Amino acid sequence: MRIIDKIISDRGSKYAVSGAPCASAAEAGDLLAQLKRNKRFAKATHNSWGLICADGPVKNDDGEAGAGMVILRMLEREGLRDHLIVVTRWYGGKHLGGDRFRHVQDAVRIYLEGLS
Repeated sequence: MRIIDKIISDRGSKYAVSGAPCASAAEAGDLLAQLKRNKRFAKATHNSWGLICADGPVKNDDGEAGAGMVILRMLEREGLRDHLIVVTRWYGGKHLGGDRFRHVQDAVRIYLEGLS
């Protein structure tokens, strides 16, 4: 799994993005478990993710309402299938409002740029 850590910081919240080739929701669960073996990621407030595979689009907001859909839309726009992307947030104590969606988009964009 490719991890790009400490990419965004805003009002105490910190973000990372990770991803790996992935063909199913079950495999996504295994990859998330692998990511969370790292204590830092296990203790994160949110590990939101998205994946487009043969079963269709699959997402999980992990408490960050709407984040999974943001990731899915970006995967669709890129035409990237069979690849899991996880955006991790460590909550910093202040609500970010709509800025949190911009941070999720920026994190996914950083990950996608690294694929090209």
